[in-house]
Amino acid sequence: MKKPLEGAALRAGAVAVALTAGLLTASPAGATVATGTQAAAPASQSTAAAARPANGRIIYDGLSGGRGVLKIKNGTSRDGVVTLVKGRTKAISIYVRAKSSASIKDVRDGSYRIYFTTGSRFSTSKRRFAAGASYQRFTDRLKFVTTATSYSIWTITLHPVKGGKAQATQINPKDYPA
Repeated sequence: MKKPLEGAALRAGAVAVALTAGLLTASPAGATVATGTQAAAPASQSTAAAARPANGRIIYDGLSGGRGVLKIKNGTSRDGVVTLVKGRTKAISIYVRAKSSASIKDVRDGSYRIYFTTGSRFSTSKRRFAAGASYQRFTDRLKFVTTATSYSIWTITLHPVKGGKAQATQINPKDYPA
């Protein structure tokens, strides 16, 4: 019997397996990002916005270079950081803005634990949110496998999705791999 998060490697263009965490409750599933122009912000808002990382920015890259893909959908009203840990080694972290999606496209083969944090006022130097932070870890691991003709593609959401089966547990902030 396969574990809920394990799946066969997928061919390029195949439909990804959707995983969900039902612990956060901010926005409905399927939230999208509207794009457009913005009016100029006052100086104090511009400074805060300049420190906010861009959506999809890799904020830590200690172990990449594979062919695996991790797609992240953040339908919550708070920004998030998703971190992959292989064994005891922090592999890679990506910043995903509220109501946005991002992807890591170079995950090496292996089994990874997935941690995520959401909050506001992200500190790039401390790699943590300064306000309203929540720290969680998916219960099951994701396994990335590459062959000559295929590679793994996983999709996770940081918001609850009806029928979702993935579980996440709250963790102590000290246990988050910052």
